[in-house]
Amino acid sequence: MSLSQFPKSPNKVHPTVPSAVGSRESIAQEGRDKIQESKVILEETYDKVLNQIQSKLPEEVLRELDVMGGLKEKLYNYINQTYVNMFNRYTVTMEDEFLKKVRDFVDKEESKGLARYTPKEIVEILDKIGGADKFHTGEIEKSIVNMYGHLQGHIQRGVNDLETETNSILRQKTDVGAFVRGENAYAILKCVFKDNELRPKYVYDVKLSINILESELISPMYHYQVTVESIMKDTIQKHIQSLIDKQVQQFNDELVDKGKNELSASEKMFERVKRIDSFTDDDKEDEKSRRYTILAKKFLDKIEGLRAEIDVEEMDPLNIRENIKYVIDEENIRNRGYNTCINSITSILDTSKLGYQVCDNMKNARICRISEYEETDRMVLPDERYSIRMAYYDQNQLKEAKKEYDKQVASFTTEIGMLWDVAHAHYESKKRFRSLQDFDDLSGRLMNKEWKRQKKAYEDDPDSVLWNEIGDMYNEQSFVEKNNRTYEDRFRNLKNKLTYLRGVLAKMHGFQNPVERVILDERITFMEKRFNEFAHVVNPHHIQPGLVLDIDLTTVKRKQYILKSMANVLNEFLYSVSKGFSDAAFATYSRRRSTVRADINQSFGEEEIGEDLFETAYKQNVTPDLADIELPEVTGSIDLTPKSKSQPQKKRSSGLKEL
Repeated sequence: MSLSQFPKSPNKVHPTVPSAVGSRESIAQEGRDKIQESKVILEETYDKVLNQIQSKLPEEVLRELDVMGGLKEKLYNYINQTYVNMFNRYTVTMEDEFLKKVRDFVDKEESKGLARYTPKEIVEILDKIGGADKFHTGEIEKSIVNMYGHLQGHIQRGVNDLETETNSILRQKTDVGAFVRGENAYAILKCVFKDNELRPKYVYDVKLSINILESELISPMYHYQVTVESIMKDTIQKHIQSLIDKQVQQFNDELVDKGKNELSASEKMFERVKRIDSFTDDDKEDEKSRRYTILAKKFLDKIEGLRAEIDVEEMDPLNIRENIKYVIDEENIRNRGYNTCINSITSILDTSKLGYQVCDNMKNARICRISEYEETDRMVLPDERYSIRMAYYDQNQLKEAKKEYDKQVASFTTEIGMLWDVAHAHYESKKRFRSLQDFDDLSGRLMNKEWKRQKKAYEDDPDSVLWNEIGDMYNEQSFVEKNNRTYEDRFRNLKNKLTYLRGVLAKMHGFQNPVERVILDERITFMEKRFNEFAHVVNPHHIQPGLVLDIDLTTVKRKQYILKSMANVLNEFLYSVSKGFSDAAFATYSRRRSTVRADINQSFGEEEIGEDLFETAYKQNVTPDLADIELPEVTGSIDLTPKSKSQPQKKRSSGLKEL
């Protein structure tokens, strides 16, 4: 059986059959009478020829001709025969070829809908004869989707350029809003515009940090060193949460069908919490508990501590843990999210005409550095340049980064404090004996020893207010500040100290430059430069686990080529890898069942009802006598909690007592 045996469109010529080629009764004729039309053409042609003969021939010739009889009939027959021959030639050559093409086109269109409008048996026969490669259009559809996708991408980039240019013109200035548009402003971790040190009048230096949370990533990311056990637990947890959501939605629909009010956002949350006990529990010792429904505990015991790599000496492809690892690696869960981000940022940079000479992709560390130039000397680099550092942070990394950041802040505080003491010692050493130059000199001359002793004890008290000539104190003892260090007050105090010391030296020496002033000035300049660089770095206390994108770019103020191009790249990147911020309050409404049609996708075949293995597993009621029940293969035992000692754990303090 082949396609040629299927009935095709009519392929015959007949003057009266409506579906035939060349039929006078065809619907395409729209009521035209072809016989009457041809008769009019023939009579007009006959009259013209006859009038021509009568006007051109002499009267004596006309009298000899049989004008009333033979000439009229002969002319009519000749013209009619000529017209018919011309029409037949036209039909044979052009019209017939055209109709053949139309008929073939109709046949192709009918064969396209063959799988949809023919019984299932014929489709199965065709599949067995030709196979999937012959009767499917998957590659063509992919090509069309790719073409439309590229077209949409070019259009979107053009619109983004237009929006950025328009916003810049309307603002008449450069600010954060021109860099990152409103729908992505929530992801900004830090954005600072400052003048370039070498060309402050003409060039901008921009520092931008974007933090995409783990919950906002379209494809979840894992560190390379994460254990197989953690990946499997996360996967099982997502299935459990999806099943709970499905049950809550079904319960909400039942309420609507009964004419009751829908669940509010808080009610849905409590319904989800109440249903957790139906899918898992805390009994990690019993292999028959609900928490081990999906995967047996023995499998997790085999892969405990198993990471991305296995030593060659210990590798045995027939072991259970190696086969479980093979399954996880085949799914590529570990690398999928990070590779997606790398492909996205590099492809967007390529299509946005932002080339790069350096791409240092440290896959195991989940860090990628991309810069336009390999050179790092600012004296050599051009005024239009950029560098990107993309890294993924988990909670453990941020914990260590916070400790190191606190050590660096303490180190800068100590160094600037030492500089403060040295500058004041130099100031005191230059005073003349018994001279009055400041408040300390006056208080030392007027006040007694007891007052001086109390003042010294107050200054040495560690619990006293940290006050000095700058007049600022540290606000670092509140609950919020202790758990989310900002160091704003301390940074302000340290900067003011450096400024104050420079003013003291200028007051002491004026325009003179003795060796002591030169040494102190060099130290103050060095500390200012290093401290400003440190303050420019993102504070890890305010980074949340997820993807962090650090962008350092330099752009000419009047040109801003890199700035505008990077704005388009950044917004397109956020759109491609991030689900965006979603407020649950805006997602409380759900469609009523009366507006949901089950027959919206019509089909001639029977509906194939599939069954979720996870739902099947949880349909079993776990009871103490589960040993007598024959469970399906997907059920088993699993330990979804980390290992702990046998003694019961104490409840940890939440740290919210001060609130």
